[in-house]
Amino acid sequence: MKYVIIGGVAGGATAAARLRRLDEHAEIVVLERSGYVSYANCGLPYYIGGEIAQASALTLQTPASFASRFRVEVRVRHEAVALHPENKTVTVRRLEDGSLYEEHYDKLLLAPGARPVRPPFPGAEDPRVFTLRTVEDTLTIRNFVEKTPPRRAVVVGAGFVGLEMAENLARLGTQVTVVERLNQVLASLDYDMACGVHRYLRSQGIRLLLGRSVRGFEKAGDALHVLLEGEEPLAADMVLLALGVAPENTLAQDAGLALGIRGAIAVNPRMETSIPDIYAVGDAVEVTQLETGAPMLLPLAGPANKQGRIAADNMAGGNSRFPGVQGTSILKLFDMAVASTGLNENAAKAAGVPFDRVVTFSANHATYYPGASNMTIKTLFDPATGKLLGAQIVGFAGVDKRIDVLATAIRAGMTTAGLTELELAYAPPFSSAKDPVNMAGYVAENLRQGLVKQHHWQDVLALPKDGSVTLLDVRTPMEYASGHIPGTVHIPLDSLREHLSELDPSKPIYVNCQSGLRSYLACRILSQHGFTCSNLSGGYRFYELVTGDEGFDASPAHDCGLPLSRNKN
Repeated sequence: MKYVIIGGVAGGATAAARLRRLDEHAEIVVLERSGYVSYANCGLPYYIGGEIAQASALTLQTPASFASRFRVEVRVRHEAVALHPENKTVTVRRLEDGSLYEEHYDKLLLAPGARPVRPPFPGAEDPRVFTLRTVEDTLTIRNFVEKTPPRRAVVVGAGFVGLEMAENLARLGTQVTVVERLNQVLASLDYDMACGVHRYLRSQGIRLLLGRSVRGFEKAGDALHVLLEGEEPLAADMVLLALGVAPENTLAQDAGLALGIRGAIAVNPRMETSIPDIYAVGDAVEVTQLETGAPMLLPLAGPANKQGRIAADNMAGGNSRFPGVQGTSILKLFDMAVASTGLNENAAKAAGVPFDRVVTFSANHATYYPGASNMTIKTLFDPATGKLLGAQIVGFAGVDKRIDVLATAIRAGMTTAGLTELELAYAPPFSSAKDPVNMAGYVAENLRQGLVKQHHWQDVLALPKDGSVTLLDVRTPMEYASGHIPGTVHIPLDSLREHLSELDPSKPIYVNCQSGLRSYLACRILSQHGFTCSNLSGGYRFYELVTGDEGFDASPAHDCGLPLSRNKN
């Protein structure tokens, strides 16, 4: 049996190693267009910033190590240029000399990955405009910043790569501006959760220009001007285009393989394409969102590795299946961690999935133990069944632990009630007796059991201003004086029972505290004294974070935290 794999990195390299473990006698050939077959793609920005000191640390396997350990023949700088399924051959170009040859296969795996999106901006051919996808890209950028350290850099795009590069360039002493067409960073987050990231990035010296569109580049003396729609240009010494990636589908399309969303290669759960004996994995393939069943793209290393293993199993005669993705991810930004899993509000709405959500504010470990830091957790769930749908966390220490627990809970089909029952590791340096994951479950269950009603920051903006409702703030006088929602009545929680006569029981009361805990306690008091009460989810802290964001738009068209874009395109 002869297996040919086109592309290395996560999917292709994993498949090659798995095939050898399953079939000691097969011939396995890997064709890789670049000079590196297996490397830490996610670590590339950190080499540019100097956090990873040696380029060799990025290389996980080499052609020599593959040959010695797995007896796999890896041919780097060999580009597959055409597939011929009717003959089971691949036309290959040796990039060193341009010569062509035909390679036969019994079974073929496509792992071509994805290419950086690079719109045809005028002036984008300037050598100071970069993209980052391969080791070669990384070495080029690292060489540039070492030889001519940029004083000003513009990053176009605020996804994972864009923000990681913004951080690493800033660590080199560069003034960094991030330009993003949307009004928020990180589309995996809801707008309100992204606002905390906005504030933190600005505190670290990153300039954010959200809701702006780039229209091209032009030379301006020694500088490069980044041209914006309807605004003054930005002067830069280098530009990084980080506008996402598109599936590398040329081979598949030319060979007549079925394509799916955005031109991605269509595969079944066995990672088989529409043509027998051809499989595909990684960033080039269409995947299925677990909760909704909707097709999507998810260019992440974890799914690619799993797909490579599954494809290898099936190529070798097994019957493994890839169930779909929930999109678990985490990002480091300076000292902050930003993580998500499952559905966010936009995805749930688009799929017509009913949901409710709670926003909790918890310390990563016992607050009396030194060094505690807070994290904001947003948990989405089915209001009828409590089934978990998604979660987002923005914080510092302990974020990775909680997102992994929540991702596991979602994969297991757990409910918010199940979160309250999880027995998680506790000692003061690591957590609290009620872990933040437990707390998210408790808050959601209080809602589902009818112990409290809640409203959200956007609901506050829509409340009538005619005196028909009461806004009540139960924080301390010092907290209230430092900032409060306009029109609120101030009665601290600990003296609330003594001041009930000052409240009108015929008016609904909308209560807030700083994080949502004291206002919940206030609602329990009020509801048992005959008042109609609602608790502000996330508290004043979350309300102020969102409404105080520079890109916030409080117009009537504002839909659940998605501000109107200033981009007119």
